[in-house]
Amino acid sequence: MMFELLMSLRYLKAKRRQAFISLITWISVGGIAVGVMALIVVISVMTGMQNELRDKILGTYSHIVILNSFESNIKDHESVVKKVKENPHVKAAAPYIYGEMLVSSETRSAGAVLRGVDPSAEAEVTDLRRYMRGGDMKTALTTQYQDGEFTRNGVILGDALAHTLGVQVGDTVSLISPKGRMTPMGMVPKIEKFRVAGLFHSGMFQYDSGMVVVSLSAAQEFMNMPDRASGVEVKVDDIYAAADIARQLEKSIGVPYYARDWMEMNQNLFYALKLEKAAIFIILVLIVFVAAFNIVSTMIMVVMEKGRDIAILKSMGATRRMIMRIFFMEGFLIGLMGTVAGNILGYGLCIALQRYQFIKIPSDIYNAKTLAVTIDPMDFLIISASALTISALSAVYPAWNASRLDPAEALRYE
Repeated sequence: MMFELLMSLRYLKAKRRQAFISLITWISVGGIAVGVMALIVVISVMTGMQNELRDKILGTYSHIVILNSFESNIKDHESVVKKVKENPHVKAAAPYIYGEMLVSSETRSAGAVLRGVDPSAEAEVTDLRRYMRGGDMKTALTTQYQDGEFTRNGVILGDALAHTLGVQVGDTVSLISPKGRMTPMGMVPKIEKFRVAGLFHSGMFQYDSGMVVVSLSAAQEFMNMPDRASGVEVKVDDIYAAADIARQLEKSIGVPYYARDWMEMNQNLFYALKLEKAAIFIILVLIVFVAAFNIVSTMIMVVMEKGRDIAILKSMGATRRMIMRIFFMEGFLIGLMGTVAGNILGYGLCIALQRYQFIKIPSDIYNAKTLAVTIDPMDFLIISASALTISALSAVYPAWNASRLDPAEALRYE
């Protein structure tokens, strides 16, 4: 095997009688390198955007939610929280209220989602407080604000929603619930004024433009849900084991409660991202296939150029298998050089994208201001293995053709 490798290296480094063959060889190396680099950069960006989206979703919402199968709310949410915390994989749990309503300022209005949270426990379940812009979430939600002769509860708005309403911290907004009270004139919506005590920016436009956060007690009063909660949110120690932990919680809590994990609640979104990543990988592999055709043409011309050398080697006792190995290794080395160069270029470009963030994207469409890049060694291994496999397959036919060369025919006119 050492003899075949030395011969293939000598043929690869030797000066060609036909300079055009050397040019095609370097074009083949460059084609493989460009294909591998494109695959690495695109897959790293796709992985980074997927991880960025996951982190933002889990930063605003919990890993698991516990809901009631028979009713839209939970009466004894304190006992449910206690049972949930008995699971060794649960890091924190807290009740919450979720509802749709209308929020309005003096000049504008918008539809939004009301989220009532326990100010003292929410920080342990989600990263919502990390998204706060100035001030503390617990202080903002628990402080009673004086507005003339009235006392207002605090509310935290997404910064995009605050911009839509034209309000800032310290202004007053009105929350309008469709679940009002029945009067002789029909159903009257419930309206209550709150003081804007803080703003948050999660990076997810649909959250920043449509979420209103109040304390659990204020939400219970506003939604007419005394001592009730919409559900219980749970944070676990391993986000990828959330589905199994959810099943464990269902067994321990019992009927009528059921659990939904973050992957189940966002299944369509993450499935679409996974499918898109696979489709892009297949499309970009075609670039490597195109470069592989260059390897085939290069090796065929090399075999034609080295016909006399092949005949001499066979006359000296080289077997067909040895000849095949020599030219197979030469073609494989072309693919190997292109793959190594592509890995270096792809890694360098990924580092540049991470450090300098010179590509900006609209945040209201992609939920990010710049391309997020995640360098995963497994992606590098899969891409490199795919490129080397294609290169090896491309070298098989020219090597087999070289092994079938008849020495007498090659030396007849020498």
